[in-house]
Amino acid sequence: MSDNKTSSIRSVIAASSVGTMIEWYDFYIFGSLATLISTKFFPQDNPTAAFLSTLATFAAGFVVRPFGALFFGRLGDLIGRKYTFMMTLLLMGGATFLIGCVPSYESIGFLAPLLVLLLRLLQGLALGGEYGGAATYVAEHSPDGQRGYWTSWIQTTATLGLFISLIVIMVTKKSMSTEDFNSYGWRIPFWISIFMVGISYVIRRKMSESPLFKKAKAEGKTSTNPLKESFGNRYNFKFVLLALLGATMGQGVVWYTGHYYAMNFMKTDCKIDGFQVEEIMTYAFLFGTPFFVFFGWLSDRIGRNQLCWQVC
Repeated sequence: MSDNKTSSIRSVIAASSVGTMIEWYDFYIFGSLATLISTKFFPQDNPTAAFLSTLATFAAGFVVRPFGALFFGRLGDLIGRKYTFMMTLLLMGGATFLIGCVPSYESIGFLAPLLVLLLRLLQGLALGGEYGGAATYVAEHSPDGQRGYWTSWIQTTATLGLFISLIVIMVTKKSMSTEDFNSYGWRIPFWISIFMVGISYVIRRKMSESPLFKKAKAEGKTSTNPLKESFGNRYNFKFVLLALLGATMGQGVVWYTGHYYAMNFMKTDCKIDGFQVEEIMTYAFLFGTPFFVFFGWLSDRIGRNQLCWQVC
């Protein structure tokens, strides 16, 4: 690949990754602070039930992600990836900032967990559209034979988003007393999101539309009903089910169990200091993240199907 093409695809990845990483940060900050959030938005007469309710609220964002992918995926096919990117970014950033503004359960009662749940649902919808859109956008810019490698950089944004969320939490904790952090300081990581979103918005405004989408639109080949053409075709629907239930579901269980069950288990059952747990998880992310790029590169060499069978 020529230097100009390499520079171009790197610019595309940088612009896509910054926004996607910030959206993962927004999504993960809730899970990273789950043990503390459970004491703020839920009744404390049963701490265990409050913690489980917090995890259920966190999980609600995952439940609606497929619907966000369907809605924003269809929108991206109709109006383009760039404008869909902007919508998901603003939706996620706004919802995250507002979670940091919701009064506690002691102040407004059951309205607090209800508002948080609604905002989590909005986050899930936004992330569902953002992540798939970013991968598609990068894939449509990537040269043949290198799509696995270049799109693998988008996958690293999920880990980097969680990594940055832990760094922000640790820095915030270090900058104030434990009492102040537990009182109001935990809201700061949510509020910081709005500044990150502003930076990403400026970057994404300069992005160009996907060349494949522009070509298809110029030739009048864009779909007028993407959902019907995808799910109404039995041949396509078979592969959709295979991807969702056969591959992505298992990967999702392993991913989030490894991230959040391990984190909360160390905090609640092992009684390890929260700051130490966050340091342990940070080192784990630093070690694991490069493997996304490696296996993306390997998939270009031996094929996606062959790689999946070998890894499984």
